Amino acid sequence: MDSFAESRGETTATMDLLFDGMVTPHDIYGSDGSVLLLRQGRTLQVSQIAALKRLNAGENIIRVSIETRKMLLEHNLSCKLVSQSEQEMETGYVDVVEETLTLLEEITDTSSLSHESLFEVSEELSDWISNTNPDRILELVNAIAPADEYLQRHCTDVSLLNGLIGKWLELPKDDIEVLVLAGLVHDTGKAMIPPEILHAPRKLAVAEFEVMKTHPSYGYDLLPAFSDAVRQGAIGHHEKFSGKGYPHGVTGDGIPFEARITAVSDIYDAMVSRRAYKDANSPFHIIAMLNNQFAADLDPSLVDLFIRNMPGELVNKPVMLSNGEIGAIHAVDADDIEYPYVRAGGEVIKTNKHLFCAYMYYEE
Repeated sequence: MDSFAESRGETTATMDLLFDGMVTPHDIYGSDGSVLLLRQGRTLQVSQIAALKRLNAGENIIRVSIETRKMLLEHNLSCKLVSQSEQEMETGYVDVVEETLTLLEEITDTSSLSHESLFEVSEELSDWISNTNPDRILELVNAIAPADEYLQRHCTDVSLLNGLIGKWLELPKDDIEVLVLAGLVHDTGKAMIPPEILHAPRKLAVAEFEVMKTHPSYGYDLLPAFSDAVRQGAIGHHEKFSGKGYPHGVTGDGIPFEARITAVSDIYDAMVSRRAYKDANSPFHIIAMLNNQFAADLDPSLVDLFIRNMPGELVNKPVMLSNGEIGAIHAVDADDIEYPYVRAGGEVIKTNKHLFCAYMYYEE
């Protein structure tokens, strides 16, 4: 190949990512790297895409610079978010996010919380969760959202996951409602954290993190009108089974049940979400992490619950692969959950550390 392969490095993408009006940052080559398909600086027209596919001998894989691939994925993601927003409007997800955000802003302004409004929101969510298939719930949680909307969506996502866990545990409706409410209010204490720390577009410094660690206690103090179960979910969601959590360093079964569930939901949503300082993760990578890196932090029975239930809800769902190709989950290897089998390009492939699921790809 020419000097771009040597000086900039190359990677693969799929022709499906090419779009009308794109201007190529660098040359684009065919699947074997020997045929120049499109020169740097050219504007691609939709009429050319079919011709490029013929020139590429019918292959869907192309070789591009890392910068070109990034541009293609970002365009693909922006298109997906438009479609995703329609789904969020249809399910009422956006309404709940906005209502929750309003309540959190109220805390910032008044240092108090309107519990009547939160009860109404949690009741709506509980009813929706009880009447909705788990895969639909996971579509909302796993879908990629703009990085700057993470804090707005996080409480809603944790609430949905708490309710889903309660559903998997076959808990009574009243108990699920408690979990949903605990998820909604678990981070209310963050309203008391200085905005320059709360909204920092990076990992926090040690001193800043010490300030952030006060939010569970603030949350507990803001919830005097709620049940003890809900308040314990708020104050205990950063406790760890090993005793190395905060604010009290509680160990094992000494951590309240609602807090143990909220901890799993909180970590899962934080990892699946795109942030200013990190990319999103696929559910398969997160489950592997829960079972390995976070094994000492979380209730093992809840991690096992995730491993038994989550993968099956993702079979046949579309996924974005690390090379930019869109596939569908075919099957999950119980002994290697992080790398499922995927249908892509007319064949079933076993993903691996070089070709892996980047994130779930949801569209209408």
